[in-house]
Amino acid sequence: MFANVLIVCHANVCRSPAAEMLFKAKQRTAAPIAFHSAGLRAINGHAMDPVMRHLLAERGVASGIHYSRRLDRELVRAADLVLVTERAQVSRVEALDPASRGKVYPLGKWEDDSDVADPHGGAEIAYRESLVLIEHLVMGWLKKIC
Repeated sequence: MFANVLIVCHANVCRSPAAEMLFKAKQRTAAPIAFHSAGLRAINGHAMDPVMRHLLAERGVASGIHYSRRLDRELVRAADLVLVTERAQVSRVEALDPASRGKVYPLGKWEDDSDVADPHGGAEIAYRESLVLIEHLVMGWLKKIC
């Protein structure tokens, strides 16, 4: 099975950390899976988007301390499974580490390869819509990997 799952988005301050926190909160396995996140264009050390943090808290999901980190080859190689928030990001991760082919998939794989729109900097409704979709997609993946 999977021991280490990496979730990737653009900046690692909104979508991928939200998915990471939801995976951690919702997993129900005897041997817990380690969930991590990173961003293709992240600037290391930025805090999680406060709107997304607030919306996770509304759902009772603790976001803890999160600092963004830029995706690198070592993170990709350490992961058993890499989930990206947009289909176009699959090829970008695989370009970073060609050996990752076959373990990089869209978070929306089980929903017609749905992309998760990036709400960062937008209206709260956009955050809510993205979070609803992320939670739905996370639950679908948990059914497959746990």
